[in-house]
Amino acid sequence: MTLVNLALWVGGIALIAVGYSRARRPWARYQALKEQEANVDRYEAWRGGIRDTGRSGASEMMEMARAAARRWALLAIVGFFLVFAGFAIR
Repeated sequence: MTLVNLALWVGGIALIAVGYSRARRPWARYQALKEQEANVDRYEAWRGGIRDTGRSGASEMMEMARAAARRWALLAIVGFFLVFAGFAIR
């Protein structure tokens, strides 16, 4: 075990922790908005009304939340690669 291995492990674990903790909230918000939109769609179908198919504020927020979750998840994936690199480097 060298100092480089240790630095890669610690850095990777830190990135995983930060990425996961920061991706969790926007992903939960995205899922809640998606579920709410599905409920509105079911209600409109039951009611027989025609729903406007244009972009709404909720759909914009869903896109922003999904993008934020994706960015932070990518950071966590980079952390996994750093941990694996720490094991691979001798």
